[in-house]
Amino acid sequence: MTFMKKTLASSIAIAAATALVATSAQAEISDGEVRIGYLADMSGTYRDLAGPGGLEALRMAIEDVGGEVAGAPIEVFSADDRNSADVGANTVREWIDTRNVDLVAGLVASSVVIAATRVIAENDGLGIVSGAAASSITDEHCTPNHIHWVYDTYPLANGTARAIVEQGGDSWFMLTADYAFGHALEGDVTSVVEESGGEVIGRVRHPFPTDDFSSYILQAQSSGAGIIGLANAGADTVNAINTASQFGVVEAGQQLAGLLVFLNDVHAMGLETTQGLLLTTGWYWDMDDESREWAERYYERVGRMPTMVQAGIYSSTLHYLNTVDEQGTDDPEIIRAAMAEKPVEDFFSRNGYIREDGRMVHDMYLARVKTPEESSGEWDLYEILATIPAEEAYRPLSESQCHLVQN
Repeated sequence: MTFMKKTLASSIAIAAATALVATSAQAEISDGEVRIGYLADMSGTYRDLAGPGGLEALRMAIEDVGGEVAGAPIEVFSADDRNSADVGANTVREWIDTRNVDLVAGLVASSVVIAATRVIAENDGLGIVSGAAASSITDEHCTPNHIHWVYDTYPLANGTARAIVEQGGDSWFMLTADYAFGHALEGDVTSVVEESGGEVIGRVRHPFPTDDFSSYILQAQSSGAGIIGLANAGADTVNAINTASQFGVVEAGQQLAGLLVFLNDVHAMGLETTQGLLLTTGWYWDMDDESREWAERYYERVGRMPTMVQAGIYSSTLHYLNTVDEQGTDDPEIIRAAMAEKPVEDFFSRNGYIREDGRMVHDMYLARVKTPEESSGEWDLYEILATIPAEEAYRPLSESQCHLVQN
């Protein structure tokens, strides 16, 4: 009888211990779900470069891991930040406080991102920035709680501005969106132009967003600069280029430099207007077989080819989800460290890895917009002229102001 009691007690203890281990392992995924909040401009200036198409790319990544990781289902929330820092920050705070969101994804306008990542850091969460451009996001505004994925203003300036100066475009006028992204791009371009032997002889800043660029283009024309650098993006860039075309800027001998031009912008304006434009991009759908395969899947769902941001949202989401699956947890600190321990090598990223400042560096590309005669189809828009290696594309850590970097 005593033996039976001991055996029973031992069996119960083993079963309890086994259940506790199983429960602990399952509990590593908080709330039993992996929760992702997708925050982006869904209706305004940046709608087409990220927006609903970026959300679809994120959903593709979830489907490609089977809809769950580490045995836990994946739930997605989405919101329109309306390009407002206050709206973005408040949305992220609400997601973390009431919905226990594990990852904030998307993140487009730089002013929204800087506000949102502060909230994420205050709450020890995790964010992956795929749409914003300001290099300050992993420089003076770096945190251990966010990663910057697709591109930033440093390689845009380093690629496009340097190439234009080398071709003889050494006098510049900067037309800049008056917020964090525009300021960062203007600063990075100015540095590259001056280092390359050129000069920025004038500048003007416009509100974000802006519909009427007439007065700004007139100032640029009257400056006498050979190059008009557009330190803006989305609908602002489209409006500026269209206004410049109406005012005969190119015919008068000046050249436009679109410093952040997306595939959807070129498509919207057409090759007649944009042909010959030099730009730097983090990815292009027709680069190789891998890129084409994914882009064609995306096209079947959305009806248009993806931008580099939409491709980057897929890439970053997949890297995150695979890491959660491998680690068996969605703990932000563990996942952030584990994501940085492995290379990012997929259809989007070549030679990619996450640095200590949170910057995911990868090869960038100098491209030229094709002429109508060179194009073989509606989305055959770019010729890739050169690869800018990852180590050369981004701001070196030796110049970093990020407090996470040991210089």
